[in-house]
Amino acid sequence: MARGKSGEDGPHPVDRHVGRRVCEKRIALGYNQSDLGRAVGVTFQQIQKYEKGSNRISASKLFEIARFFQTDIGYFFQGLGVVPGMAEEGVDFEHDFPATRQSVEIARLAPQLSPQKQKLALDLIRALSAAKD
Repeated sequence: MARGKSGEDGPHPVDRHVGRRVCEKRIALGYNQSDLGRAVGVTFQQIQKYEKGSNRISASKLFEIARFFQTDIGYFFQGLGVVPGMAEEGVDFEHDFPATRQSVEIARLAPQLSPQKQKLALDLIRALSAAKD
């Protein structure tokens, strides 16, 4: 049975979202994949698969991850919204880009800026992303 939406192969959008939230939280707390793996009893390769969504995280493993991060399990589902294929079609997930330490820090620091500085920062990021390397 296919795992993706509408019969497509690949990770299910919910698995990708939860994995992405694990990755973001891990980076925000300053842990590497090996640290998290040791804490929950799996290899760093398994953590990589969890974060990509290619392997589903069991309920018990998600519980252990949440306990290690000292957060509630609901954190990993925040921002999920409507799941494509289950209610409204065509709803995209907000996190389809690879998390890096820099992108997590940008997201963490941006709300501390005034609205005017946020706009300037956004304009700069847009210009940089449009520039050809």
